Amino acid sequence: MKIVVVDGQGGRLGKLLVEGVKARLPQAQVYALGTNSIATATMLKAGADFGATGENPVIRGVMDADAVLGPVGIVVAHAILGEVTPAMAEAVGGCRARKFLVPMNSCGVVVAGVKEQPLPAYVAQAVEQMAEALKED
Repeated sequence: MKIVVVDGQGGRLGKLLVEGVKARLPQAQVYALGTNSIATATMLKAGADFGATGENPVIRGVMDADAVLGPVGIVVAHAILGEVTPAMAEAVGGCRARKFLVPMNSCGVVVAGVKEQPLPAYVAQAVEQMAEALKED
């Protein structure tokens, strides 16, 4: 099972997602794909099995993923202070994997109807929903 976590900036959300996935699905291979090297390093320190940085690793890495997790901005061109390129957003949005996205106002996207919660609560929900969805497949 290939789980891809995409994050940028300092990788804080990615770190929490990697830790959550490894705790919930220890058998899964977790790929940390950062929009920058700091985010990738942070996710690798959190326990990701593989890591790579930049546009091409994101594009190629999501192609055969079973699930993709990250902030909502990974499907929006120029989000995360411009770190998400249009090609990255298209690859993530168009890949066959189910996407489990965490709403982050810092991505410049507001998801109507989503209740404000602490980041760890969003992460727990995303990881649990991903685990349940993969169990169904």
